[in-house]
Amino acid sequence: MIIYDIYKFNIPVLKGISVKNVEEHLKLYAGYVKNANLVLEKIEELKKDSDISTLKGQENAYLLGELSRRFSFEYNGMRNHEAYFRQFEGGTKVLSTSSPLKKAIEKEWDSFDGWLQSFKSLAMTRGIGWAILSYDPRDDHLLMSWIDEQHLGQLNGCDIILALDMWEHAYITDYQPSGKKQYVEDFFSNLNWEIVEKRLKYI
Repeated sequence: MIIYDIYKFNIPVLKGISVKNVEEHLKLYAGYVKNANLVLEKIEELKKDSDISTLKGQENAYLLGELSRRFSFEYNGMRNHEAYFRQFEGGTKVLSTSSPLKKAIEKEWDSFDGWLQSFKSLAMTRGIGWAILSYDPRDDHLLMSWIDEQHLGQLNGCDIILALDMWEHAYITDYQPSGKKQYVEDFFSNLNWEIVEKRLKYI
């Protein structure tokens, strides 16, 4: 059975996002890892008795279906947070003017600033979820999308390039609900664009 490990991030002091908020947020990430492992463990246990010709097997088949749905939530929560926190490692680094990622963004949205404003607007979507910049290797395009919670709206076959956590736990300690917009601004102030750009493997 696969066992997922908790990744140990090396996150510097961030502008606007307090050490306390990061520590509490990392506990939530660890919870996703723990729960992903627990779900897989339970699935393995139930699979031992999944003969649908018996009442017990029928009950287990139902539970297996529900656990499989739950696994996508826990797994994507784990992976989304890993993408999010890794973007801060190594401290703030700007995106160079000759960057392949910047050129790819300009190709899709005409200008980097135009894309940035569009992405920030996406991040202000009402509700809990993620603003994501993805790359579609099949059609060679960058795409922006909103993911509800952790798993509703993921773009199949696409690679996460940039992940912005817009669940309230990501910012409410430092910014309160009314400071959501400032959190988005500070997120970009803290980004290590070199890490983000390395995720663009195909251009």
